[in-house]
Amino acid sequence: MAQFIDRRLNGKNKSAVNRQKFIRRFKSQIKKAVTDAMSDRSITDLERGEKINIPARDISEPVFGHGPGGRREGVHPGNTDFISGDRFSRPPGGGGGRGGKASNSGEGEDEFSFELSREEFLDLFFEDLELPDLVKTQLAKQVRFKMVRAGHTSSGVPANLNVIRSMKKSIGRRIATQSPYRRRLREAEEELARLLLSESETSPRVIALREEIARLKARIAAIPFIDTFDLRYNNRIKQPQPTTQAVMFCLMDVSGSMDESKKDMAKRFFTLLYLFLTRNYERVELVFIRHHTIAKEVDEEEFFYSRETGGTVVSSALQLMYDIIKERYSTSDWNIYGAQASDGDNWTDDSPVCRDILINAIMPCVQYYAYVEITEESHQGLWREYLTVKRACPSFAMQHITGPADIYPVFRKLFQKKAA
Repeated sequence: MAQFIDRRLNGKNKSAVNRQKFIRRFKSQIKKAVTDAMSDRSITDLERGEKINIPARDISEPVFGHGPGGRREGVHPGNTDFISGDRFSRPPGGGGGRGGKASNSGEGEDEFSFELSREEFLDLFFEDLELPDLVKTQLAKQVRFKMVRAGHTSSGVPANLNVIRSMKKSIGRRIATQSPYRRRLREAEEELARLLLSESETSPRVIALREEIARLKARIAAIPFIDTFDLRYNNRIKQPQPTTQAVMFCLMDVSGSMDESKKDMAKRFFTLLYLFLTRNYERVELVFIRHHTIAKEVDEEEFFYSRETGGTVVSSALQLMYDIIKERYSTSDWNIYGAQASDGDNWTDDSPVCRDILINAIMPCVQYYAYVEITEESHQGLWREYLTVKRACPSFAMQHITGPADIYPVFRKLFQKKAA
């Protein structure tokens, strides 16, 4: 039986393998603890992990224990009270148990603390999230290729040598080439055995047969064990892979009504969305749009750090989004998504315009559209108009954020993976 020994070094983290086994084994408990931790966690610092606690009962395993009675010998380090031969009463109850906090009722258990790294925490957090209805596929402009097996070839590099296939070819060639010589050798040896029963070693016929047998053995030995003709190499070809194309439009309100705290929460939401998309999808484009009275497509740096502000006309951002879709992103080839963050404050006459643009222009083009309203006050006209959009379009989602603690739960609600 073949045995494989992994001698790769783990580097400084000597317990990396055991750590991954632990995470896989108790994944459900760890994920529940991560979910509980997310409700109170801020995303000000995305570079750190999370310390979680798992109840001891969730990771307990069956153990063998000694029953009452019998005689046992053992060494207990740290004994300063007894010496060999001392006698003392057996503790009542026949054994001990887990310690717990002093209490006059009930019992408890210590929790197991486990520190998740940033990568482990984000993997668990994003595991059951997805872009909804990601269905349209085609070959992207930069086609991805996958190396696939395509039989064998008689030429190649040593690294691709197929030893088993080469040995089979060698055995077949030697059998076919040696077959006539071996058959004649067998006949000659049988004939020599018969002659030796009636003739001497010096008989001309015996000498001739011995010379023929020697020639046949030399011919058989001259056939090489393996020849370049036998070598076979694994053949791999590049196969184009269809890639799922998606574009996410990020629309952020930067008007004067969006104070620094609201802008900070909007940036945190889009930072989380950006991290989710770049970690989980290879072929996703991001379009950043900032707006006040005028909407403008910007790059990532300007989207998150520009200090420009002004009045509020939300329809300018929606119209710009629709124009970009028509110009650059065909609805037959691209999965189109939108995410909008605003405080809901908008010019009164503009909110119905936003509703009409969404229902008549944008929603027929997109797979999913998420609107997040960031305010501690009551909803305003934009929210009420968007309720009409939600009733008319099942792929439109709305959520309300009142503080930093709502960002994680809202994000999970918006991008929760649908049940199969």
